[in-house]
Amino acid sequence: MKRSSFRWTLWLTALLTVATTIIPWAIDRAVDAQSTPYDIVLTGGRVLDPESQLDGVRNIGLQGNRIAAVSAGPLRGRVTVDATGLVIAPGLIDLHSHGQDDENYRFKARDGVTTALELEVGAADIPAWYAEREGKSLINFGVTVGHVPVRMKVMGDTGSWLPRDKAILPRATPDQNRQIRDLITRGLDAGAVGIGFGIAYVPGTRREEIMDIFQLAADRGMTCFTHVRSHGAVEPGSALESMQEVVANAAATGASLHIVHVTSTGLVQTPECLQLIDGARKRGIDVTTEAYPYTAGMTGIETAIFDEGWQQKLGVGYGDLQWVATGERLTAESFARFRKQGGLVVIHSIPERIAHLAVTHPDIMIASDGLITGGKGHPRGAGSYARMLGRYVREEKSITLMQALRKMSLLPAQRLEKSVPMMRNKGRIRVGADADLILFDPARVIDRATFENPGQYSEGIRHVLVNGNFVVRDEKLVEGVKPGQAIRRR
Repeated sequence: MKRSSFRWTLWLTALLTVATTIIPWAIDRAVDAQSTPYDIVLTGGRVLDPESQLDGVRNIGLQGNRIAAVSAGPLRGRVTVDATGLVIAPGLIDLHSHGQDDENYRFKARDGVTTALELEVGAADIPAWYAEREGKSLINFGVTVGHVPVRMKVMGDTGSWLPRDKAILPRATPDQNRQIRDLITRGLDAGAVGIGFGIAYVPGTRREEIMDIFQLAADRGMTCFTHVRSHGAVEPGSALESMQEVVANAAATGASLHIVHVTSTGLVQTPECLQLIDGARKRGIDVTTEAYPYTAGMTGIETAIFDEGWQQKLGVGYGDLQWVATGERLTAESFARFRKQGGLVVIHSIPERIAHLAVTHPDIMIASDGLITGGKGHPRGAGSYARMLGRYVREEKSITLMQALRKMSLLPAQRLEKSVPMMRNKGRIRVGADADLILFDPARVIDRATFENPGQYSEGIRHVLVNGNFVVRDEKLVEGVKPGQAIRRR
């Protein structure tokens, strides 16, 4: 018993010695952590994180380009921003943004977007595309290697952005198919974040050509971002039939598939298209989709979209087309004149109930398909995200704030992160994540862009940070900063 008691005495003495050494050290470390200032601290905001479902008042500390602390307790920063009354959310991610220049990045930033990606049309020369934007961009940027621009290059099409002649109807020769595949492979090797498809713009493309590129995507572990072959409910050649083509390609090859702007493609057939997509997902096919919260689309009037039969397919007439440059509604005469000239036209073709269906569907991402040039374009390029937060969350209460943020931040990040690992640190608020954040007033946030005047900034998005740098402060763009980073597969 005496020996046992002696052993216990020794153990207790040792424990007390460790405790008296470790506990003060731990307290000192805790004090050091509070006394060491972060670069930026956001205090007292309502933090919403769709990944963890955190919804509560927190203080956030930023160090460099990362989130370093998410705390219920006080934090000290070299710069402190009082976020009382504001929502702090992950920076929004636009998977479908054609406008990839400073004008468009400014509209994006004011709309809460911190990452804008051109994933549908894409580019042919990937190194050149990234080089044009490195160190010059307000927000993060990225691109796919595009089947359409590659096909245009190989076949000598005269179009500047979308096909105008030689890439539209002709079938590629075996040699041309090899060139197309080789250029797409080079683009992937150069860091493109996937493969873009605009099959509707090159309707002469054989199904074998498309399936072959899907197989390449599967072999490389990349996603196919796809504008399907046709629109509307007219058979043969309906939207449902076109989506069945690419879903079948994904099932046969194992490729990952993302179908762009499901509402402007499906139109009145959108519910059946969503039934197809939802059913495929339940059976293990990796397929997702997106939509923008508007009742009109926009594209080039010179493209194959307006080939014979367009009125029946789209369910519209001349008066449903709006010429972007002037805002005028078209007639048969002005349509013929502008089609020869070429240019952008708004198509008022999406029923309100269809737009509402996409906004409220839990798994449909929000993506703008936006493009603003000289203040002209479609309001989706300037206001898609504030419209979701203002109209559909606050005014109509069609969707909760957390659900809307999930559709605009976490889901787009998750769509890409398997093939582009850097996206695992976007769309979240957690320690170690990228410091891409937005702070907005939920009582004021709203879009101001209209079809008549699309070049208007959204309101109520108070602050926007990209990689730990303010690009919007007190609802004003910060001049002289270019913190945007390239999103690419390395």
